[in-house]
Amino acid sequence: MEQESTATGQAAHTLDPLIARLPVGKFNDPRVTLDGQPRATVAPTALDTLWFNTGTLCNLTCATCYIESSPRNDRLTWLARAEVVRFLADAAALPRPPRTIGFTGGEPFMNPDIIDMLQDALAAGFEALVLTNAMRPMMKLAVPLFALRDAHGPRLTIRVSVDHYTRELHESERGRRSWAPMLKGLEWLAVNGFTLHVAGRARWNEPEDALRAGYATLFRTHGIAVDAHDPAQLVLFPEMDERADVPEITEACWGILGKQPESVMCASSRMVVKRNGATAPVVLACTLIAYDPRFELGSDLAGSLVPVALNHPHCAKFCVLGGASCSAG
Repeated sequence: MEQESTATGQAAHTLDPLIARLPVGKFNDPRVTLDGQPRATVAPTALDTLWFNTGTLCNLTCATCYIESSPRNDRLTWLARAEVVRFLADAAALPRPPRTIGFTGGEPFMNPDIIDMLQDALAAGFEALVLTNAMRPMMKLAVPLFALRDAHGPRLTIRVSVDHYTRELHESERGRRSWAPMLKGLEWLAVNGFTLHVAGRARWNEPEDALRAGYATLFRTHGIAVDAHDPAQLVLFPEMDERADVPEITEACWGILGKQPESVMCASSRMVVKRNGATAPVVLACTLIAYDPRFELGSDLAGSLVPVALNHPHCAKFCVLGGASCSAG
């Protein structure tokens, strides 16, 4: 069955303040847009990437974090190792198991079980991708990270957030004194032979070629073995401006935009989260929409593989119009 709204009208959005600020009726009905056109949906193809949000606590408070991670935000609480193990078993039992297990946050290296969870994913035969700011929480785990690298080699990928190739603009997003420790962690990963990717932002009104050239100079200067012109090794995420009134996506948009539904993240990804105060984790449609209950797809991984209505601004701005994906490549 298709994904259904858990409530009607604006009452469905009590966990998502972004939706509550939109005009009444927009991004509301999973079946039709505000002007009555059939809303676009995305059917699952196969689960390529299973994401775990390890918790929204982070050592930084960024200016425009889509999930509002901070040292105080624990709306998504720590996932425990046993909870991850259960979903890994569910993933392995699928007719086509995912290739990649992704770990995001918050800052995943703050979760006390992160090394064990990475080890469990890798030992089960999956590739593992962990997203990090490469600062002190990661560096405190240098010894167990060496052990994972030695045991599993390139099947462990660490993706570091570098919002711009200049210190000034990176710190405008991440805060003062965030550049030097990030760069130290990035260099440490490169020197020690970890499989390394970088995530940047496309919010700076620079052409993509110029952005990639700037990152290439940064990587070359600091000996970072990342190909800035490879969109898998350097992912440039479009901006999710919560002040922008983005259009709703209709079924007709696929042909107008020349885009295929299977290219959208929710066709091939799901994310497991645990809400603060909940007794068990739930599965969400994607990594971007953490607080809207309409995008909860139950607690069973196989049962979550149902069509998803593109009924949120992030669906339009980030995935369809921006063309982004959080997958490993």
